Amino acid sequence: MKVTDAKFVQGFIRMANDGWEQGWHERNGGNLTYRIKKEEIEEIRENLRTDGEWKAIGTSVPNLGGEYFLVTGSGKYFRNIILDPEETLAIVELDAAGENYRICWGLKNGGKPTSELPSHLMNHEVKMIASGGKHRVIYHAHPANVIALTFVLPLEDKVFTRELWEMATECPIVFPDGIGVVPWMVPGGRDIAVATSELMKQYNVAVWAHHGLFCSGEDFDLTFGLMHTVEKSAEILVKVYSMTGGKKRQTIQPDEFRDLAKDFKVTLPEKFLD
Repeated sequence: MKVTDAKFVQGFIRMANDGWEQGWHERNGGNLTYRIKKEEIEEIRENLRTDGEWKAIGTSVPNLGGEYFLVTGSGKYFRNIILDPEETLAIVELDAAGENYRICWGLKNGGKPTSELPSHLMNHEVKMIASGGKHRVIYHAHPANVIALTFVLPLEDKVFTRELWEMATECPIVFPDGIGVVPWMVPGGRDIAVATSELMKQYNVAVWAHHGLFCSGEDFDLTFGLMHTVEKSAEILVKVYSMTGGKKRQTIQPDEFRDLAKDFKVTLPEKFLD
């Protein structure tokens, strides 16, 4: 099978284009990675190179040794992915130790995987362990309303979680574990990767202050839907603040959240309700 005909590649391309159309990916902003299933690799194996040069990841992810990932390329524009996926994307293989990678497909005119590859892989490892292997997608984008809130709200998990939960009834159902917040750090480095991976042990969403949003999920629909829900909630909050000067006339109360959790069979941490 041609690589670009594979269902998982088509799903990846659609998600990337949906993010572009939302306005989350100015210029070459953002990145997306997918941990490929073994049966999906077998479908396209005949079209994968095996002579690529091994290069250091910049971190160690031993639990991902031997895994394959579909990733966006460094400096590539999301708006071009749908036009030329073989130029803008890559499939990379990790060595058995989880310390090096090689390009097996894509980036046909040269280049390298996203500069956030260490952050993505460290968080793939965390989420794979935490989810029992279910989580396969890591997505980073620059949604404007979430970023705007990082200049206004205290950079605290509880504040962001509670404020965004209150903006739409579906929010505590879509992200019942809450949202983590990473203070501003230089992107692409080990420090932000470590800080994010610590938060992702308990959350599926992390806000990068003054930068963007980082989400993990089981598949493309769930992960895109998660980011979409968080950003829509942030948009509502920005509008509420703009209309009222930050004062709400009414909102969802703690006991109402508890009733919601009971009916929808989700667990909401009490630390966000007290």
